[in-house]
Amino acid sequence: IGEISNFKAHVSGHWYFTLKDKNAQISCTMWRGVNNYVFFTPQDGMKVILTGKVTVYPPRGNYQLDVRSMKPAGEGELQKAFEALKRKLFEEGLFDEERKKTIPVYPNKIGVVTGSDTAAFKDMLSVAARRFPLVKILIAPARVQGEGAAEAIVHSIEELNKIKDVDVIIISRGGGSLEDLWAFNEEIVVRAAASSSIPLISAVGHET
Repeated sequence: IGEISNFKAHVSGHWYFTLKDKNAQISCTMWRGVNNYVFFTPQDGMKVILTGKVTVYPPRGNYQLDVRSMKPAGEGELQKAFEALKRKLFEEGLFDEERKKTIPVYPNKIGVVTGSDTAAFKDMLSVAARRFPLVKILIAPARVQGEGAAEAIVHSIEELNKIKDVDVIIISRGGGSLEDLWAFNEEIVVRAAASSSIPLISAVGHET
């Protein structure tokens, strides 16, 4: 267990960083095929729990940790990462009022990004059939939790944006822990939502 510093995500997909505490530090590598299973994006200053094996980097004779798994040292660390990303994107202007798009009062076609066989989607179909029986629902199925979820959500948003008569997009899933819902907090998802030419509504978790 320790704190991440000097985190770098290489174009190859590999991660390089230093794990440190008040007494020591060690260089770490996490290969692309392994870090695919990490559900969050590490940030400098985040405390994490790692498993792996110590190896030697031959050119320098330095010890390093070949990381095999990573998880946050408590939900507090995920909340810190969330707040840091929120500040960053706020300073870029992604949340400015003038960027918001008008939600149509009576949409003809609604695009939905969610799991294709989830309770959230079934609930949405039920409500739509009861309140707006003429509206068309178009699902762009996506993994909403775990490995590859953020990338799948982005892909579905982009695919719906290619369809000209979609009036609004709803991104939806049921409730869960902060860890379960983390894919929706990933930077690539926020940027995809901000870049969407179609108005977008978030319906994630039971409180939304």
